Amino acid sequence: MVIKVYIASSTGSRAVKKHQQAVVGFLEANRISFQEVDVTMLEEQRLWMYRNIPRDKQPEKGNPLLPQIFNEDRYCGDYEDFFQSKEDNTVFAFLGLSSQPSVKVREGF
Repeated sequence: MVIKVYIASSTGSRAVKKHQQAVVGFLEANRISFQEVDVTMLEEQRLWMYRNIPRDKQPEKGNPLLPQIFNEDRYCGDYEDFFQSKEDNTVFAFLGLSSQPSVKVREGF
């Protein structure tokens, strides 16, 4: 399973940048394997993302805000959903992962 975080490398929105950094930073800090997909560089991926966001998550006007998060082809949610899952301590379920990745601990130091 590959977690995909759809981002925009060039955005004029400080909020979008901050949200993207928060998601990516959390995944890195928790050693969760993921792939960033830059929709400003990959038109085909951008269109795929828009088509695969459920209707109830689509805004009435304009496009959904980034970041958008998928597990393979399964939609997980947007930043607000991610943030709520962090607050509820349910991020792994939100991402469709069974548990936290195991971390090897070196002994004898």
